Amino acid sequence: MGLFLGIGRAITNMTGGEKKAAAVVTVSPEGGETIFWGKGRCWTCHSMGDRGSAVRCPNLGVYGEKFPLPIGQRAAERAKEREKQTGLPYTPTDYLVECIGNPSAYLVDGYKNEMAIVYAPPISLTPDEIKAVISYLQSQGGEVDIEAINNPTEISKKYWDKIHAASAAGGGDPGHGEEVFQAACLSCHALKGEGGNVGPDLSNVGTKGLKYISESILQPSTTFTPGFETYVVIDKGGRKFVGIKTKEDASGVDLILENGEVASIAKGDIKEITQDKNKSIMPEELTEAITVKDYQDVLAFMLMQKEKK
Repeated sequence: MGLFLGIGRAITNMTGGEKKAAAVVTVSPEGGETIFWGKGRCWTCHSMGDRGSAVRCPNLGVYGEKFPLPIGQRAAERAKEREKQTGLPYTPTDYLVECIGNPSAYLVDGYKNEMAIVYAPPISLTPDEIKAVISYLQSQGGEVDIEAINNPTEISKKYWDKIHAASAAGGGDPGHGEEVFQAACLSCHALKGEGGNVGPDLSNVGTKGLKYISESILQPSTTFTPGFETYVVIDKGGRKFVGIKTKEDASGVDLILENGEVASIAKGDIKEITQDKNKSIMPEELTEAITVKDYQDVLAFMLMQKEKK
């Protein structure tokens, strides 16, 4: 119950029930510098030339033979490398966005994949805060291009989709959310051609919004997708079958049960068949099986599911 209440409070905050004053972030190098050396805690891993002492991740300024160029200029060189590696037309801004959206995409020789996902807890930078940081990095020897930041290419857009989804879900990590989804949801729900058919296909669920997805997870019996209503069949031997009706004809009824198995009950064996309008076969106790962080992460992942037609 404690976890359920905790998740409930999280939803209240995410859907606007509890408002708190938020600091205004200017998408500018000055705003980004404040985030870099403050809330973003970038300085715990990166130094900027002689400023800072962190060595866990690459120095982003001019520093010794290994880093002869500041990150603003270095981004242009890295973009050329990424273009050669992927065959895609990378811009310096694409490279910087990718570094934040997917830190493992490009690793500098001699460094491990240890950069934090800054749009997920505990840092949870907002999209505007991340834009500000990118402009600050651009200003380090490069050209500040706010227009490029605000109008992403197809390369950058996929990372911004993750960042915006994470922000909408209260700071969830879509990458980990995908792992949670595969472990807890994929056996019943299809996604992009894979998974089960006990519940609705979720390939386009992101278009339904945060409130709908939240309620569908926490209170699955409040919303039924047409075609996925729960039916109860009792046979003449007293056995009870509960599931989604996939067939009913002169020969009998087929139900997909919660475990994914199909129960076929012959017409002559059926004593009673009713629709349970108050109960979904999706487990109500799901909130007891996952943590609040798992919940936020899977929300962020599901908000990204917007199938292109």
